[in-house]
Amino acid sequence: MFKIARKLTFTALVLTALTSTAHAGLPDPGVSFTKGHTAIVVTDPQNDFLSPKGVTWGLVGKSVTANKTVENIGSLFAIADKKNIPVFVSPHYYYPHDHKWQHGGALEKAMHGMGMFDRKDALSVEGFEGSGADWLAQYKPYINNGKTVVTSPHKVYGPETNDMILQLRKAGINKVILAGMSANLCTEAHMREFMEQGFEVQVVSDATAAAQLPGLDGYAAAMVNVRMIANAVRTTEQTLEQINKEL
Repeated sequence: MFKIARKLTFTALVLTALTSTAHAGLPDPGVSFTKGHTAIVVTDPQNDFLSPKGVTWGLVGKSVTANKTVENIGSLFAIADKKNIPVFVSPHYYYPHDHKWQHGGALEKAMHGMGMFDRKDALSVEGFEGSGADWLAQYKPYINNGKTVVTSPHKVYGPETNDMILQLRKAGINKVILAGMSANLCTEAHMREFMEQGFEVQVVSDATAAAQLPGLDGYAAAMVNVRMIANAVRTTEQTLEQINKEL
């Protein structure tokens, strides 16, 4: 057994543990999807996180690749389009005035320093096309389809600073299938606020990823927290199967 386990990647081990209802003796409440009340929410499906040309690829690339995050988010967009499931995207943008902030956390400082998600102006898309702040190219047909709700940008990590909660409430949504980047920052922060606001939340464990640094594994940290807090944690395959049955 030990020899077999050693051959598994760390990510595979985490996912195996998370999809076990016996993991750490915790209950697994689950989420039952209901037509008209269930939406897919994707945080930061942008080049700076998900493209090899993005400014964070050196930090998140291994995790994105191991989880097949790009493909899995794409699968969620595709089934939403096929089944007419509402999709809400919570983007991350920084404008010139945001760089004048007088304080910030460790990764906020890092993001500002590397020019992550930079846009020239809040009222202009000049230079947006193909930039780090732009959507990953293969997602554009789904995001720019006239149906997907793109909220105002969140400015740190959570939806407390944008209109995501309002948009979901106004659409009658109370169940959220959550995916996107990055696992321990914006995705986890959205999960926490959704739970505080009374939504049911299912986190798609391999439709996200996170930075991995020496001694700091953002993905592993996030998976511990979402398993302890969210209503459900499922893989993309499990989520797609559930959507096909229930929606």
